[in-house]
Amino acid sequence: MTASAERRADDIAILAELERKILWLATWTIHNANHLRPNADGLKVGGHQASSASMATIMTALYLKALRPQDRVAVKPHASPIFHAIQYLFGRQTREKLENFRGLGGAQSYPSRTKDVDDVDFSTGSVGLGVAQTLFASLVQDYLAAKGLGPSAEGKMVALVGDAEMDEGNIFEALLEGWKHGLRNTWWIVDYNRQSLDAVVREGLWERFESIFRSFGWDVVILKYGQLQQAAFQEPGGAALKHWIDTCPNQLYSALTFQGGTAWRKRLLDEIGDQSEVTALIERRSDDELAALMGNLGGHDLPSLIDAFEAARTHDRPVCFIAYTIKGFGLPLAGHKDNHAGLMTPTQLQGLRARHGVREGHEWDRFEGLTTPPARLQAFLDAVPFRAGGTRRHTPPKIEVPAALDVPLQPVMSTQQGFGLLLNEIGKREDDFARRVVTTSPDVTVSTNLGAWVNRRKLFAREEMADTFRKERIPSTYNWEFGPGGQHMELGIAEMNLFTLLSALGLSHSLFGERLLPIGTLYDPFIERGLDALNYACYQDARFILAATPSGVTLAPEGGAHQSIATPLIGMAQDGLASFEPAFVDELAVILRFAFQHAQAEDGGSTYLRLSTRSIEQPRRTMDAALAADIVAGGYWLRRPGPNAQVVIAYAGALAPEAIEAVGLIAEDRRDVGLLAVTSADRLHGGWTAAQRAREGGNAGAKAHVETLLNAVPPGCAIISAVDGHPATLGWLGSVHGHRARALGVEHFGQTGTIADLYRHVGIDAQGMVRAAQAMTPGRPIRHLRAVG
Repeated sequence: MTASAERRADDIAILAELERKILWLATWTIHNANHLRPNADGLKVGGHQASSASMATIMTALYLKALRPQDRVAVKPHASPIFHAIQYLFGRQTREKLENFRGLGGAQSYPSRTKDVDDVDFSTGSVGLGVAQTLFASLVQDYLAAKGLGPSAEGKMVALVGDAEMDEGNIFEALLEGWKHGLRNTWWIVDYNRQSLDAVVREGLWERFESIFRSFGWDVVILKYGQLQQAAFQEPGGAALKHWIDTCPNQLYSALTFQGGTAWRKRLLDEIGDQSEVTALIERRSDDELAALMGNLGGHDLPSLIDAFEAARTHDRPVCFIAYTIKGFGLPLAGHKDNHAGLMTPTQLQGLRARHGVREGHEWDRFEGLTTPPARLQAFLDAVPFRAGGTRRHTPPKIEVPAALDVPLQPVMSTQQGFGLLLNEIGKREDDFARRVVTTSPDVTVSTNLGAWVNRRKLFAREEMADTFRKERIPSTYNWEFGPGGQHMELGIAEMNLFTLLSALGLSHSLFGERLLPIGTLYDPFIERGLDALNYACYQDARFILAATPSGVTLAPEGGAHQSIATPLIGMAQDGLASFEPAFVDELAVILRFAFQHAQAEDGGSTYLRLSTRSIEQPRRTMDAALAADIVAGGYWLRRPGPNAQVVIAYAGALAPEAIEAVGLIAEDRRDVGLLAVTSADRLHGGWTAAQRAREGGNAGAKAHVETLLNAVPPGCAIISAVDGHPATLGWLGSVHGHRARALGVEHFGQTGTIADLYRHVGIDAQGMVRAAQAMTPGRPIRHLRAVG
């Protein structure tokens, strides 16, 4: 044996020992936590013992041998105990966190960038999203590399995928987008244990996976047989054994695995044992040896895995590894179809403890039960390539944002138009700020007013592609030239891909050490089509700006399918996302500048702009610091109520003209009418709840911006709120100081018509506000109130 072969054999022997330790630590973590914490029904929850066990070998080979510091991994959600155990061996996870697994402040059930301490690359949990995230992170890495940014060495973006997880549609949406953009440096490792949460997967699923991936230009590596099986196939009778394994139904293979060596022997002898060579092959092995042979699938064989990963490291093509495994491998639950929520009995646990050589009271000892000297094990862990290079999370300098964002105001314009003009002005700049802006859109670039920006900054592709229309001298408003210098990433129509790409772009500073300022645009109603991915992006603390337009029933002629109702409430409820709905373009300019800063602040987040295609008259005013601060805080008085005010109108967004008109109609018959411009119901409400918590915590002087605003409203005054969205968006304003309130908005699907028709139909026109004022306030009839026909 050569010296290199000896080193390899020694490494694999140590890896095998450490794999056993990782499996024990993960199992003990789950068992310890779940026996302490019954669920609400008094039942002990399984905690993914079987699902995590099937990944122990794969993750050992990855983290302790194959990965490099520049690589990034999305860990299969149910494999979190294995991940935490590996990080515990690395010294990046604490015993206290593991002992409190699934408890408040403990290691998370699913890997979390924001809540775990052990350097999670991508949060996982909602299955499929972490998988797609690695694909888009790879595209972001290409974007940076094309501009001479990012790490000097390209990393592999790796996803550990459950075979049942491949049912998620967003994975296949992402595959198509990856093909369009020439995906590279991506590994997806499918844990093909042939079991889902409730059942066993269909026969031949691996063939479908292979076909799909190859059709999208991926290499496919099938890891079905471990080295024990490969050696057995070379023995006399081995071909017949291989054929039996290849044709054995998934359910039967799982059942026999659970039953063990005796069951394997009986089944094999009954079905292929009449062939003398096969009988001899079987009889040469004890029950334990036979069970080990039949369980030696590719996903549990360290040499096979290491060879496959090393080969894939030599090129940049995307690779799908289909790794056959056994769910619950190494545990008494292995193979049983009910093992997803299963917990070992105390007797089973004691048997596992004995097999691993773990003494009671030493369960958390890092090298307990291993035969290799601790110093040798520690030296091996210290030399693991993945651990080289220091921190894997970066904090690059912030990008300086201009003191003001210029926009050529016109007497009448929409916020969508203003957004396009603002981006166009940014596109004219030649500074680091403009160069760090990157935009993306799901096939609605032009209709969301990004066309001028793209004309200036071009579309991104790793290779130059000319605009054929321009080349053929066909007149066109837009110049769609692709190249490495482009700053717009055009997507297909799938909104899930938009939000997953925004998530990857919005983590560039942490993953790759280069700060980007991502902006995504889409139609407002279709936020809901990608909501899971939007929530996922915010959960990871990705930083981006979302411009959603057009919105509401204001998009009148398009009908109900394109008219959003619930999105203002989504903006308010979504953690990590500051939501704004400006009426005027000068407000939008202030908010957009804030959004660029908010995306870079340590305590910041992402920003959602709910915009409109409705052109309205723009105010002539000077934007001073006080007004700008109020706009960012969520609202300001367009008309401050007098001391005897009977009614206040509070509006958001495109309803500004109706609110202004209503105040004029009401003011002749009601005293001191006020007009409150709400630029962010989200910021107003969030500030209010924060102030209440602060006061409850002992800070009696805490006060919210909305409380200060509404101090100007007399106690007997009525507040009428109006929004082109669900009325609950502003319906809470009366609760701030106990005012009577009437919330106007949209609660039902819209239909086609003119803006005036639809506003009147749903009661958010000026007359609807006047009717509310009439009903809410005593006094003579409001003379400008028309009878409802």
